[in-house]
Formats: sequence, structure tokens, C-alpha cells
Amino acid sequence: MIAFRRAMHANPELPWQEVQTTAAVAAELDKLGIAYRRTEPTGIIAWIDGEQPGKTVALRADMDALPVQELNQDLSYKSCHAGKMHACGHDAHTAMLLTAARALMENRRLLRGSVRLIFQPAEEIAEGAKAMIAQGALDGVDNVFGMHIWTPGPTRRISCNAGPSLASADLLKVRFRGRGGHGAMPQDCVDATLVASSFVMNLQAIVARETSPLNSAVVTIGRLSAGTRFNVIAENAELDGTVRCFDLATRERVESAIRRYAEHTAAMYGASAEVDYRYGTLPVINETRSAELAQSVVRSAFGDQALYQASLETIGEDFSYYTEHLPGCFALLGCGNPDKDTTWAHHHGRFNVDEDAMAYGAELYAQYAWRYLQQDAF
Repeated sequence: MIAFRRAMHANPELPWQEVQTTAAVAAELDKLGIAYRRTEPTGIIAWIDGEQPGKTVALRADMDALPVQELNQDLSYKSCHAGKMHACGHDAHTAMLLTAARALMENRRLLRGSVRLIFQPAEEIAEGAKAMIAQGALDGVDNVFGMHIWTPGPTRRISCNAGPSLASADLLKVRFRGRGGHGAMPQDCVDATLVASSFVMNLQAIVARETSPLNSAVVTIGRLSAGTRFNVIAENAELDGTVRCFDLATRERVESAIRRYAEHTAAMYGASAEVDYRYGTLPVINETRSAELAQSVVRSAFGDQALYQASLETIGEDFSYYTEHLPGCFALLGCGNPDKDTTWAHHHGRFNVDEDAMAYGAELYAQYAWRYLQQDAF
């Protein structure tokens, strides 16, 4: 398992480019005798049919890397490709699911029902889950489970809370159009930089005054571009940002308020505004019985001390598209270990995984599927 993860880490592939990774997963499945089909353009859907009838449970692992320069210099398996890195742990997810698949395949004779294995591309751009669903990943499936390696969590401790777990993650682009001109003659112009700056300064009132304190929301502008020269008043300004929420009603209110703020701010200065608001991932909301099953698996496999309750996180995960269709849950597998320097943030160039935690992840994948299928009713 660790060898496979390290080979993936050394050879990261960006979203929709996971060609070698898909081939490596297929080769492992061939060795195990597990049936599968490739999806387009990358990715794999595999299945293990037990010898006894029953339901179908899906297990999902993502495979793509990030456009991040690896800063770990002392790793024997550091990225071989400049500007590309497994800086989020998807290499660990894939290796853990393959190991779980081995265990389930070896016990297929006793298995009731079927296990669907989803090796998903393009999670980092929130496109892979939708593509896999469109290509049949959830056809005939009754329940779905996934997990994420998690450096903020203590190593070998697992959280799977019922209810909201991760936030929706939307993309926001606002374009302001004013009237450019000479910097010495502002009376003849409409300064798009001023309009955009006013918008950014006022935007946080949406969170502070238009969102209930009981419903969290984050509105962030990460990029503002305006102007061409020191003595030219900008005619255009463009902003990019993101919105994070834990429920869809709050998401809709925030989107409506952003559009209103943009239009009214532009009108106040005599400019115009265009808002492009794109829905990204949905909130990840763990179905109660599925989360309780995962918690029970953790307690029985690793002991009560292995279970902890993580705080709500405003990161996004396209696993949410699976639970939009089916009951299921998503766990966080802690791998933060100061002694091994694995507490760096996800998406950081120094990110790394405490590989001792991976055995817990592989067993959790396999035991969740096994327990779900072996129970008489769910």
C-alpha cells in the first residue's frame, strides 16, 4: 500500500490527465482478479460481487493531484514533475482503497451483495464526481462511503459526524465597467478601481448583517484586477472569489445579496456590473445512520479512543454529489503527526502524510462495506 502511494506521489497527474494513474490502478485490479471498466477520459469503476445476494455499497477514492510545486526536498518519492504535486492526499486515498479491495476480494465467498469501487478523477476542480455519476458509478448502488486524509486531525484518529461536515464551494466573478480617462481629470471618468474597492469593503456585511449567526458563511475575494497604468483611470475591474456555506438556503441568500451589492454599488458610481456566480460543490451532509455505522466500525476496529469529533470545515468536496443521490457519509482520517512533519496544510508544498494512518483508512474502507452488506436491514 505504501509503495503504491509513493509511486503515485512521485508521478502526480492533474485533473483529467490521470492517464498513468488509471493504468496503474487497472494493473493492480488485474492482479487481484477484480472486474472493472474504464471511464472517460480517465478513472475506473470496479466491482466485487459476493457469492450471496444483497445490496450494493460504493467506496470512493479520488486520484488527481494539484498544480503545486513540491517543497519537500528530503523525500525519496518527491514529485518528479515541476509544478505538480499530490498536496492533498489523493495518492493515499487510492492506495488505501486498493488495499481494501484486496481484503474484500479475498473474502468474496462470505460477502453478501456487491461492492462498487470508484477511482475518481478531477476532484480538485469539482468535475470528477458528476462525470462518474453520469457514466454509471451509482447505478444500482444503495449507499456510498468516502474519506479524506486530514492533516489538521491527530494521526490515526477518525471523525465522521452526522449532519453537515464540509461546506459548499462556489465560484464568483464580478466585472465592473466604468469610463476610463486621464488620471489628472477624474471628473470626466468613472473609476472602476474605486467601484471594485467599495464593493469589496462592503461585501462582508452580507456575512455580518444578512446571515444568521447560527448559519455559517464565508465570502472571500481572492483576486482583484484593475487598471493598466499609473496615470490612467481604470475603465474595467474584475474580481474572483469564493462562497462557502453549510446549507442551500444560506447559499441562495448570499448569492442574491452579492448580486444586489454589485448592482447597487456600480449604480451609485455610475458604472455597470456583471456577476457570474457558479455553483461548485454541494455541502457534504452525512446521513445519520451511515455516520453511526462508520462510528461503530471505528470503535470496534480501533477502540473508542480512535474516534473524535472534528469541527465543521469550510473546504469543499465533490463527494457531495454522491450523497445528493444516495444515503452515505464521508469520514476524516487524521494524519497530523508533528514528529513526522505531517501537520502542513492541505495544498501546501510541504504537505505529506503519516503513512501509519493509512492502515486505518484501508481497514475503514473495507469494514464499512463489509458491515453495511452483512447487516440484515439498513
